[in-house]
Amino acid sequence: MTITNRTALVLGATGGVGGETAAALIRRGWEVCALVRDPASAARRWPFPDTAPVWIAGDAMDAGSVLRAAEGCAVIVHGVNPPGYRDWEKLVVPMLESTIAAARSVGARVVLPGTVYNYGPDAFSDPHEAAPQNPTTKKGRLRVEMEQRLAVAAAQRVPVLILRCGDFFGPRTRNSWFAQGLVKPEGRLKAIADPGAGTGHQWAYLPDVAETIVRLLERDDLPTLARFHFEGFWDADGRGMIEAIREGVGRAVPVKGFPWWLLPLAAPFNTTLRELKEMRYLWRVPLHMRNTQLVAFLGMEPRTPLPQAVRATLAGLHIS
Repeated sequence: MTITNRTALVLGATGGVGGETAAALIRRGWEVCALVRDPASAARRWPFPDTAPVWIAGDAMDAGSVLRAAEGCAVIVHGVNPPGYRDWEKLVVPMLESTIAAARSVGARVVLPGTVYNYGPDAFSDPHEAAPQNPTTKKGRLRVEMEQRLAVAAAQRVPVLILRCGDFFGPRTRNSWFAQGLVKPEGRLKAIADPGAGTGHQWAYLPDVAETIVRLLERDDLPTLARFHFEGFWDADGRGMIEAIREGVGRAVPVKGFPWWLLPLAAPFNTTLRELKEMRYLWRVPLHMRNTQLVAFLGMEPRTPLPQAVRATLAGLHIS
């Protein structure tokens, strides 16, 4: 599929991955539309001063809104989640189906920023793109179902791009393991939590993820069903991220164990903590998605040096 009009619709542009991808597309000369419920509010809160999408009023949970916004677009970036992560299991697949239907109607490629959650503990340390997916979590099973729906769509000639990544972090990402598990946003950092106790963990800096997505989209030889692993930063023993955070704040902040015992008590009342609790196995199993296929196709993987990425993330979270 050759991209000729360089026009994209981004669903979830007010979120972390959607916003970064929209900004990266605009910087590289794309015309970007963003479907949001409140365009005026989204425009006021847009954090990228050098870019500006065309805001379209609508709801990503409404198939008609998605279809109308997608008219004339060559790409639909599906970076949206149900508001507040409520009713995730009821809404996430129907939302994707609306995106697929719109893409089929207008002839666009669907882009899904994927995750490591598709893989369960049985995936061992180095799953390739076509490795069996046997998740043990609700979120993982939903992710697998989403990719299965996209594979069916691709077989029906709806182009698809999936970029699977580790845990996101970045200056505009607060709902993440980095911002909710390792540090506390806002103010002077008093301690760093260590959830893994020496287990390797994979991280994905969102500006690099977004740049990778755009570079892949600009390749004329991208397959109809394109699936890649984004390596990002592999922290082999958990110390790399901790030391980068210490360097970012300029002092030897103490490290403490993560309070896993607290999550079962708090999870019923907090959606984010429920998500963290479900993903505990990723802090026990060193699951490392390598980027061999991505580099072979693209020639390289955009990668910001870790100290620079962490400093930007801390600044965005207002942590000193």
